[in-house]
Amino acid sequence: MLPTLGLFALNMYACTEPRTAASVAELAEELGYDSVWVGDHVVLPSPRVGPSPMEPGDPILDPLVALAHLAARTERIALGTGVVVLPQRNPLILAKQLASIDVLSEGRLIFGTAAGYLEPELRAVGVPAEGRGARTDEYLAAMRSLWCDDEPAFHGRHVDFADVDAHPRPVQRPIPVVTGGHSPAALRRAARYADGWYGWMLGRRAAADLLTRLRTAEEEAGRATPLHVSVSPPKLPDAEFVRVYGELGVDRLIVVPPMGVPASDLEQFVRDHAPGKLGARPAS
Repeated sequence: MLPTLGLFALNMYACTEPRTAASVAELAEELGYDSVWVGDHVVLPSPRVGPSPMEPGDPILDPLVALAHLAARTERIALGTGVVVLPQRNPLILAKQLASIDVLSEGRLIFGTAAGYLEPELRAVGVPAEGRGARTDEYLAAMRSLWCDDEPAFHGRHVDFADVDAHPRPVQRPIPVVTGGHSPAALRRAARYADGWYGWMLGRRAAADLLTRLRTAEEEAGRATPLHVSVSPPKLPDAEFVRVYGELGVDRLIVVPPMGVPASDLEQFVRDHAPGKLGARPAS
């Protein structure tokens, strides 16, 4: 089956200007993109060090604030975090924020998350890089308890609570969770705890290899249904590109515009790479 198309970077560069972000999201919805996605970096290393994806002066809005803005300006398109660095966030506060966005968007949120990889960023917010995977697993379980359980509670090493509740609950019960990361641990996390997996900057061969490993992780986890797979490719897609990724088993291609382009060029990019132009499956 052909993949749908999503659009990345709705809280970065030109889209830090509120009117631009809104007009780009509205255009994407009109053209049949199934989702728009925002990134997450609380702080960036200064001066830039590998593997930081951005310069320290590059603008990026908080992803949850940005999605609240986009929720108010759109009606149908899904709103995804791609991805929130979960160990850097308090899970109870984040669960409340995400539930609020899901309510305000009437059930359009996709919660993309990962354990993170920028040690200077993790250190700056007071989270050790060591053990961030286990922290991520606990936070996910704790958040789902707040979203879904009649009597929310969780008792773990990194988060511990009971005798509390949080309303309103999300429209989606639960909010769909998409986890990112290419390591064996990240693939296991997706297979065990998530509804989908997000592969970042994957060419065709890398996508094929990781999807094979992901399906193995699913079998080992005893999943009854396969994960929904989203991929951001490292090059701009054409119709053949879209077809090949669909044959690999990719459900959604999340297109990444050239970083730093002005608003007028960004809107033209959205038109040039619309589902109808690339032969992708339109949003349902």
